Amino acid sequence: MGEGGLKAALETIRAEVKTRFEAQKRVLSFREYLELVEDNPRRYTRDSSRYLKDCLDFFGSHEVKLPSGNPRRWKLFDLDFGQASSGHQAELMLRDRLAGHEVAQESFYRILDGFEREGRANRLVLLHGPNGSAKSTFAACLMRGLEAYSDTDDGALYRFSWIFPRAREGGGIGFTTASDELSPGESFAHLPEDRIIAKLQSSVREHPLLLLPRDVRQQLIARVYESGGLSEAAPDWVWTGQLARKNQQIFQALLTAYRGDLDRVLAHIQVERFYISRRYRVGAVTIGPQMSVDASERQITADHSIESLPASLSALTLFEPYGELVDASGGIVEFSDLLKRPLEAWKYLLLAIENGEVSLQMSNLPINAVMIASSNELHLSAFRQHPEFNSFRGRIVRIRMSYLLDVHREREIYDGQIVPQIPKHVAPHTTYVAALWSVLTRLRRPDASRFSDSELGTIAASLTPLEKADLLSDGLVPARLEADQSKILAGGIAEVEAQGGASSDYEGINGASPREIRMLLLDAAAGFEEPCVSPVSFLNRLTEFCERDDYEFLKEQTDGPYRDHSAFVDVVRERWLDIVEGELRAASGLIDEHSHLQLFDRYVAQVAQWVKKERVFNPVTGKDEEADLDLMASVEKKLGSDGAEAFRNELLSGVASWAIDHPDQDVDYESLFPRYIEQLRQAYFDERRGQVGEIGQAIVALMEDDDTLEDDQREAAQQALQVLVGVYGYERSSAKVAVGALVDARYRDRD
Repeated sequence: MGEGGLKAALETIRAEVKTRFEAQKRVLSFREYLELVEDNPRRYTRDSSRYLKDCLDFFGSHEVKLPSGNPRRWKLFDLDFGQASSGHQAELMLRDRLAGHEVAQESFYRILDGFEREGRANRLVLLHGPNGSAKSTFAACLMRGLEAYSDTDDGALYRFSWIFPRAREGGGIGFTTASDELSPGESFAHLPEDRIIAKLQSSVREHPLLLLPRDVRQQLIARVYESGGLSEAAPDWVWTGQLARKNQQIFQALLTAYRGDLDRVLAHIQVERFYISRRYRVGAVTIGPQMSVDASERQITADHSIESLPASLSALTLFEPYGELVDASGGIVEFSDLLKRPLEAWKYLLLAIENGEVSLQMSNLPINAVMIASSNELHLSAFRQHPEFNSFRGRIVRIRMSYLLDVHREREIYDGQIVPQIPKHVAPHTTYVAALWSVLTRLRRPDASRFSDSELGTIAASLTPLEKADLLSDGLVPARLEADQSKILAGGIAEVEAQGGASSDYEGINGASPREIRMLLLDAAAGFEEPCVSPVSFLNRLTEFCERDDYEFLKEQTDGPYRDHSAFVDVVRERWLDIVEGELRAASGLIDEHSHLQLFDRYVAQVAQWVKKERVFNPVTGKDEEADLDLMASVEKKLGSDGAEAFRNELLSGVASWAIDHPDQDVDYESLFPRYIEQLRQAYFDERRGQVGEIGQAIVALMEDDDTLEDDQREAAQQALQVLVGVYGYERSSAKVAVGALVDARYRDRD
C-alpha cells in the first residue's frame, strides 16, 4: 500500500472510530443522561443484580430435552455472543463454555429474580462442589457475558466525573455567584481537554442519579417509571442510595460555593460510558483466598492536579476507596475458594451483605456488586460445624455444582477443552470412552427403600452402573426388562436421578474429575510411538492410573458393581468394541441395520392376521393367504418364547395400548419392546458374524500390506475402510487401531 493509500485507510478508520464513539454516547452531560433515563427508565436505573439478570435475558435461553426433564439453559453459558471474533479467539472462548449444569443455571437465575424483588443483592451466592466441578467456569462465563453485554446498547453503563475548567485568563475558575462561565442549562461535560484543569472520577462508579437530592430523585424515578409503564420498584441502589464520601464532599463544597444553585453544580458533571472488563478489573473481579480485607482508602489531595482546584475544594482532605470490591462495582465479584480463608479474614462480609456497605477507616463503602463465592465440599462441611455458621446461614444461598452424570455433557468438556490442544489425530470415540469411565466412577447404587414407588425402587436397585449411565444420559432402559418394568423405569428417570442427589454422599461428589481425565488424554497425546490418540492408548493409561491408587476416589470400597473403578475400564472397553463392531457391520454392507425392525414389523402384522383369523391378499402370489406360521415360529424361536398363543395376545395388547396413548403415530417398537428388538438384532447379526469378522481381518491385513489377500477380499476391505474414513471420521491410523482391537478381541482364532 502506497503512502496515499495508507493515509486514506487511516482517515477511514479515524472516521469510523469517531462515528462509533458518538453512536455509543460515550460522553454526556448530566441533562443528556437524564434524557436517556426518561426514554428507558429501567435500563438506566439498574443495580448490579438487575443488570446481571438482564444480561442473562438478553442472550436468551431455551429448554434442553433430557431424559429426566426439560431444564432451561441460558445461552450466555455457551459463550457464543455472535461477535466478530477471530477464529482463534472464538475457539478459545467456546473452549471455556459451561457444559451442562442447567439446574444450577436455573437456581442462579431465580436468585437474581429474588434480588430484584427485594431491591438489592442481599445474599452471597455460594457455589459448592468437588474440585473440578466447574464452579470457576460458571463465574467466568458470567463475567464474559457481562463483558459482551456491556458492549451493546441494551447493556450501556455510565459513571460520572467532576470536570473543572481552566479560566480563559489562565487561572482557576473560582466560585462566585456573578460568574458567567456558562449560560443556564449548559455544561462543562463537552469541553476540550485543553480547557480542563482537573478531572476527578468516581472510583466507586456511583449511579449519576445519586447526585440528585433523595426526595427529588425519588419523585423523578417514580414519574419516569409510571410513564414507562413499569410496575416494579426501583432498586435500593438508586432509590435510597447516597454518594460516597469523596463525591459528597465535592458536591457540598460546590453547592456552598454556588449558593445552592444545583444546576451550576451539575454543570461540572461529565457522564461517561464504561465497559465491563475482567482484564482491567472493571466490574468483574476474582479474589483469591488471601487473608485481607478487600478494600481500603487512599488520600488523593496530594495529587498535583488537585492543587489547581479552587480553594473551596483544594482545602478539602479527600480520600477515595480502592481495592477488589471497588473494582467490582457495577458488576460481579467472585471470592474463589472463600472458605479456605480464616473466618476472621472475611467476617466483614456479614455487614456488607446485610447493609450493602463495607466500613472503611474514613467512611462506609457502598457495595453495588453481585457477590459469588466458591468452595469445595470438604471446607463447606467444616464451615457448617463452626459456631459462627448460624450467623451466615441467612446471608448465604447455596448452589450445588456436582460432577456431571450425563456422558454426552461430560464429553463436551473434553471435546471443547482438550481435543483442540492435541496436535495429532484424536480417534473417534476416544472422548466418549473417557467421559463414560468418568461418569461410571461417580454413580451410586440406587437405594430401593428411598423410592416412593417400591416397584420402581426394586427395578432401579437392579441397575448396573452401565445401565444407570445409559438411563441418565439417553433415557435407555435395559433390554433385559419386561415391557411393564421398562415403562415404569422410563417414567421414573427423574426420581432415579433425584434419589442419587438426596444424601450428603450424593452422586457427583466423588469420582474422577475432568482434571484427571485431561491429564490422561494429554499424556496419551504425548506418546511419540503412537500415530494417534485412540481409546486403546487412553485405556492403557487409565489402567495404569487405577493401579497407582493415588486418588481418594480410587480407594473407595466397592459396592457390588458400583465404585469398582478398575472393572469399569473393562466395561468401557467392551462398550467401545460394541460401537466399533456396529460401525464395521454397517461399513461392510453385509447387514442392513434396519432389517430386524422390518422383520419384527412383518411379524406383528402376521400375528394380527392370525388372531383375527383373516386371509390377506398377497400381491406376489396373487392369492388370499392365511398368516405365515413359519415366519411367526421362526421369530418366536429367536425371541425364546414358550407358549405362542399367550405371547402373541400379550404382544397385540401392548401394541393396542400404544395406539391409544399415541394416536396418529406409527408404533415405535424399539421403545415399546426394547428387549425383543435387541434379541432380534443380535440374532440377525449372529447369523452373519463370520462374514463381518472376515472383512475386519481383511482390513487389518490390507493396512499391514499383506500380499496374500484375494482380490475380492482386498476390494471388500477397501470399500469398508473407505466408509469408516468417510462416514465415521476415522483416519487410516485410527481405523487400524480400532478394527485391529476388535478383531483381536472378538474375531481372531485362538488356539
